[in-house]
Amino acid sequence: MDWKLLASSFSLIFLAELGDKTQLATLALAAGGRSRLTIFAGAALALVATSAIAVLAGEAVARVVPEVWIKRVAGLGFLVLGTLFLVGKA
Repeated sequence: MDWKLLASSFSLIFLAELGDKTQLATLALAAGGRSRLTIFAGAALALVATSAIAVLAGEAVARVVPEVWIKRVAGLGFLVLGTLFLVGKA
């Protein structure tokens, strides 16, 4: 197992999810006084399922598109979104 890759993917996803609307929805469900363990299990399974879809889709795209182009498009997407957020259009 590539521990560096595991740590970097965990760190990136962990930071990206902090304050996310999904986390806020989970917080609201837990505040409702229902079974917190059930809410945790449901939220965790949902995150695992969406991550699995992303990994499978990423693998499929990587078979067709060279890695350098995936990185370029992702970088451009981040730049565009960052600019839109700074300008206040997003």
